[in-house]
Amino acid sequence: MTDERSATAAPVTGLRERKKRRTRNALLRAALLLFLSQGYERTTVDEITDAVHVSQRTFFRYFANKEEVVFALQELVESRFVAELHARPAAEGPFEALRGAALAAWDSVELALSEVVPVDLYMRSYRLIESTPALLAVHLRRSTELEERISRLIGAREGLDVDADPRPRVAVAAFCGVMRVTGRLWGQGEDTSVESIRRLTESYLDRIGPALTSSWRGSA
Repeated sequence: MTDERSATAAPVTGLRERKKRRTRNALLRAALLLFLSQGYERTTVDEITDAVHVSQRTFFRYFANKEEVVFALQELVESRFVAELHARPAAEGPFEALRGAALAAWDSVELALSEVVPVDLYMRSYRLIESTPALLAVHLRRSTELEERISRLIGAREGLDVDADPRPRVAVAAFCGVMRVTGRLWGQGEDTSVESIRRLTESYLDRIGPALTSSWRGSA
């Protein structure tokens, strides 16, 4: 009898979760399209829910506010990077692990994003953040929080106390600085593909060492 109830409950639970995921993704798509077409500040929650034909109550079941919608995909990308960093071989040095995790995340994130929204919509939403002062301020705050999280992860990998040894924070500050620069430059360009930001990221990360340790005179 117990087995029959379990067998019945499992498909129902799976169906319910798929429906919730579809609703959340639909709200994300509708919100981002509205933000991009008429601006973040001008878009209301009512307009988002009307586009999906759900109630405000349903919206707030998935998102605390509009800001959380904008950064939902950023959270997905950041989580993918942190997961890749956790998975890097222990023998890798700190910067090698950071570089490898960043490139591996870009290699795999397209599939993860495409399960939620069209990838192009995510890439365009990144530009929205960069061009909206209120969102950019939140982005910088979130970046600072992520930087501290990564610093502690690197410290743990190296067996260091980040509050006593500055090296993890210094390394991560340089790394995150490059990531911010490449994101901004990519956002100003015409190619919004994942491949373009990956190439730009790799190119800039490969120049950190020479930029910090070598003379620039006579070099291109």
